[in-house]
Amino acid sequence: MSSTQDHFDVIIIGGGLAGLSSAIHLSKFDLKVVLIEKNSYPNHKVCGEYISNEVLPYLDFLDLDVFELGAKKIDKFQLSTTKGNLISANLPLGGFGISRFCLDNALAQIAIDNGVKIIQDMVENVTFKDDQFSAETKASRKFEGKIVIGAYGKRSNLDVKLNRQFIKSKSPYLAVKTHVKGDFPEDLVALHNFEGGYCGVSKVENNSINLCYITNFKSFKRFKDITEFQQNVIFKNKYLNDIFKNSTPVFEQPLTISQISFDDKKPVENHIMMCGDTAALIHPLCGNGMSMAFRSAQIASGLIVRFCNSEISDRETLEKQYLREWNTAFKSRLKTGHIVAKLFNQPQISEVMMQGLKWFPGILPHIVKRTHGKLMKLK
Repeated sequence: MSSTQDHFDVIIIGGGLAGLSSAIHLSKFDLKVVLIEKNSYPNHKVCGEYISNEVLPYLDFLDLDVFELGAKKIDKFQLSTTKGNLISANLPLGGFGISRFCLDNALAQIAIDNGVKIIQDMVENVTFKDDQFSAETKASRKFEGKIVIGAYGKRSNLDVKLNRQFIKSKSPYLAVKTHVKGDFPEDLVALHNFEGGYCGVSKVENNSINLCYITNFKSFKRFKDITEFQQNVIFKNKYLNDIFKNSTPVFEQPLTISQISFDDKKPVENHIMMCGDTAALIHPLCGNGMSMAFRSAQIASGLIVRFCNSEISDRETLEKQYLREWNTAFKSRLKTGHIVAKLFNQPQISEVMMQGLKWFPGILPHIVKRTHGKLMKLK
């Protein structure tokens, strides 16, 4: 098949939250944007589907009203340990629950309405030469552009081609997600720990309950399948046992992803500006990866607009500024998330921590603040 070639201001690889938000943002400033996504819309993804309210001003800028789509307003939080100790708190900023099936599809439609070209294909290689990018796809298409945004998720074969360091390490985590119908408060997000992992629970549109858990693959492979693992491990947490056993599955089969890595990544590699999970993955115990995707898209897109308008003089300045703003926004919350997850992975320590949180309940909202940002200010 002969190769075809197209020229754009910005090439976006990946059409999740970060990629779609960047596409809409850039299109508002009349930049020629192509977004290349391997899947069609709509589709379900393994995701906690809780988002902090910090993103609401930015979503308004993107012309998206999540509550019109049926998102559930959430302002309460529960946390339990493997032994069933439970603590509750109000969320300082609050958030909402909405499925990726619904959210990604709505963002894709806005992007298309704004003139973004969305291509269903897979980028297999990206090269940078003479201050221009060239992206080649599985369907033998070639796209050229001034800027490339990497927003293709947690890991990809492209990471191998780009020789990214994290891809060389073992990735020992597995995540499972399903939707069920049952009784669960609309205004609550819960995180319930079990041996070797933790499960997030919250309602999304259509009154479905999203159940998404992550576990060490070493713990999981002791059992023959998901059903046996849940019976022998997850259901030992009495709260999870109650939710799973008193609900009806919506999905025929749970969705799974494996080889999840929480190793450090670089937000700029091979001159590609990485966004969302492609730039960094926060532990799901902190429940804020979706907000980080939107925030990183906002930072990158704002700087790219300035670069294309010659307000930022050169690529080196662009990349350094993105790295500075990215670190300011995320470095502290990623560090806090790593510490919290490490502590809760040690049952004895987590029980002591929970007792301390019961004695000093004001600490929990403070920890939540450390892993969440403030309302996004639009520049």
